[in-house]
Amino acid sequence: MKPIRTFIHQNGIKLVLNAEKPIYDLTKGKLCKNRFLSSVDIHHIGSNVKIIKETDNATYIAKYKEDGTIDNGDFKILLTTDMHLDEDYSKNDKTFDRIFKQIRDNKPDLVIFTGDCIQSKFQQIDAIQFAEWMEEIGVYWAYVFGNHEAREEKSYYKYLIFKSLVDYPHCLSKFGNPDLFGFGNFIINIMNSETELKHSLFFFDSGRDVIESHALNDNVPLEYVDTYDYIKPSQIRWYENELKSLRNTYGEVKNTLYMHIPIPEYKQIFKLDENGDYLRDENGELLREDDKQLIKNENADILYGRAFETVGCSKHNSGLFESMKKNNAVAVFSGHDHVNDIAFRLEGILLVYVQYASYNAYNLGNYEGIVSLPESEWQQGVTISTVKNDGSIEVKQIFNNIYL
Repeated sequence: MKPIRTFIHQNGIKLVLNAEKPIYDLTKGKLCKNRFLSSVDIHHIGSNVKIIKETDNATYIAKYKEDGTIDNGDFKILLTTDMHLDEDYSKNDKTFDRIFKQIRDNKPDLVIFTGDCIQSKFQQIDAIQFAEWMEEIGVYWAYVFGNHEAREEKSYYKYLIFKSLVDYPHCLSKFGNPDLFGFGNFIINIMNSETELKHSLFFFDSGRDVIESHALNDNVPLEYVDTYDYIKPSQIRWYENELKSLRNTYGEVKNTLYMHIPIPEYKQIFKLDENGDYLRDENGELLREDDKQLIKNENADILYGRAFETVGCSKHNSGLFESMKKNNAVAVFSGHDHVNDIAFRLEGILLVYVQYASYNAYNLGNYEGIVSLPESEWQQGVTISTVKNDGSIEVKQIFNNIYL
């Protein structure tokens, strides 16, 4: 029954959206407001990337030159997170206007969204609109769930949101192994040729809150139930097994991980006081690139960024970072904490907060506990991750304030 139910649901939404568009246009957005993306001026950009092959949980892609040969040069990835679509449609429009301009101006080969993007009460409608919007732009993109899109681990409506995304040709997300936690544990392999792997991208559903059954299964203290979730041991084993398989075919594989909730190692950058509380400067900021007094680990190399809130990670450390160190991981990218945008290297691995996108959710203009800052100092924007020919990566942040 699920395929029939899904088909009826998705196509019913599409019919309603198509019927509402002329009404939205005639009333200049006063009616049929759930057509919010209609007011964002975009155009087709297209892509030089092609899919080489696919498996149940992986897509192999490469960038091509005009002469039809594979381009072994830089592969540019644009990341953003936490769009937090809500009922303030003018702010939704501003969010999408800035995302489009960043895509237009940076011309990425791949766009990645690290969760908490589609969460209004019109989630099913918004998922389809968002996917159609990205399809019109015509670049390849991938999406992982945050902690706000759906509450249950494998509910039908969580399935429906994801299905509404993966059905579109330029979406590279996959449901992945059905035995793993959640939806959306998958891989994108960037190729230098059909036989040479440049870099592997691993995506994880990082869940929402710890539930009792998982705590009992994984020997997690029951007092952690209802606190932020963790990457499950089965997901870590999947990561290790997939890398082993890739190594058997391509040799050693540099890889990067993407999820919504940051892993506990993000906390290792912050110095705590005698009560275990985060130290802050006079502006309420946890750390700055030039302020070593607030940094716990003097060996950590901070690339850039600011932090104004504590790390919203799980209280349980399931060991993913230790596995990354053993498996040639280069970096991990997370969202979730809106007013943190630091990037730092810890034990040879980059830990990066993706620049968040939303003008609806809390930001440096309204974040509790700090002075409201002017928009020119806000953190909304994108993170650019460039994969070099040898599989190494470079990261930088680009703020939306360039469009003020």
